[in-house]
Amino acid sequence: MGRIEKGEKCSISGCNNEAERSIATDKVKAAGLKIDSDKRAYLCKEHYKEYKKKSKKDKLLDKWRHGM
Repeated sequence: MGRIEKGEKCSISGCNNEAERSIATDKVKAAGLKIDSDKRAYLCKEHYKEYKKKSKKDKLLDKWRHGM
């Protein structure tokens, strides 16, 4: 059983919602979100949606860079 299933809270400063996803800390910081943890960032549904919106351009550039 993983940490999310055990009831991990969202890692974003000031948020106490239940986590839905876990993402590498570097990627979340690159998207401009402020987190409290060091290794993994646990995001609730709302903050994951915000992360996806902010990282969309970076993902597109990486896709073009690698020729896919």
